[in-house]
Amino acid sequence: MAITRIADAQRLVIKIGSALITNNGSGIDLDAIHEWARQIAVLRQAGKEVLLVSSGAIACGMQRLGWERRPKAVHELQACAAVGQMGLVQVYETAFSKHGLHTAQILLTHEDLADRTRYLNARSTLTTLLSLGVVPIINENDTVVTDEIKFGDNDTLGALVANLIDADCLVILTDQTGLYTADPRKDPAAKLIAEAKAGDPALEAMAGGAGTQYGKGGMITKVIAAKRAANSGTHTVIASGREPDVMPRLSRGESVGTLLVAETRQLCARKQWLADHLQLNGKLLLDAGAVRALSDGKSLLPIGVVEVLGDFERGAAVACLAPDGLEVARGLINYASSDARRIARHPSQEIENILGYQDEPEMIHRDNLQLS
Repeated sequence: MAITRIADAQRLVIKIGSALITNNGSGIDLDAIHEWARQIAVLRQAGKEVLLVSSGAIACGMQRLGWERRPKAVHELQACAAVGQMGLVQVYETAFSKHGLHTAQILLTHEDLADRTRYLNARSTLTTLLSLGVVPIINENDTVVTDEIKFGDNDTLGALVANLIDADCLVILTDQTGLYTADPRKDPAAKLIAEAKAGDPALEAMAGGAGTQYGKGGMITKVIAAKRAANSGTHTVIASGREPDVMPRLSRGESVGTLLVAETRQLCARKQWLADHLQLNGKLLLDAGAVRALSDGKSLLPIGVVEVLGDFERGAAVACLAPDGLEVARGLINYASSDARRIARHPSQEIENILGYQDEPEMIHRDNLQLS
């Protein structure tokens, strides 16, 4: 059953919207944030990895600056976000520290996830933070972006982060109970949709409508975000952030809000992307031992690379060739070609001595590899 898939989720991205963070614009809702931190602490105690995508920087800045309406000028939005981000960071750090959890602030733009090098850097940073037991607090970098402020929303950012770190589930917490067949504020006959297929075109028609003056989203952006997340095999739940104990209840398999199911398996989606949608920028000639390791599902280590062909940057897509020249795999490489040549044929423990730094012990991690 679909509910079981959410209960089994080990890596979750949780997005909380501006209307919730600011209690519909009345100011930062400290009690609510502390309650969500408590719930996330429960998930962490259960062994789950959690990343939090938080809206509210601009809304918080508006409240701090005494502005009643969201400004339209880009420079005012950016300044407002800079002021508001300080308040959010302080509140989150205090809330999570009560449960013995460390947090980290991550500010992203869409360009960070479109550029291969920055994409790989962001992925490495986030996965490292998760391995350290830290809860990343992610927001769009509103102080430097322009078009994203005008047209972006953190529902989309939540989906992109879910894609980035291969999340099992994206939980979008909003001020609505879930997705209805019509706007329940206007149609009393509207019914809650408990479960549907992410990407179903009928859902977008049901979700039509804008957000509030405090947030750019609305139900339509959540439905579209679920469709985007599903492309990487991530399921999405849209639920009320004011629902008591909503996160632990979802993690226990309880049906809360609306579940939008991804029909593509997560691993298949990522591997298909690696196989079909990357322009190759170079080649690695491997020894027979490395070829066997890849066929066994292992990562590619520098010691198994005989020769590096081509010039490319970190994060580039490269082909892995067997000793006879046949392609056996392709993937995203952790080192630029100049550094890859220096560490080829060397064990991983020598990387730092050779380069003066170490990004990763693998030349290509198995999660970023697709066998040919």
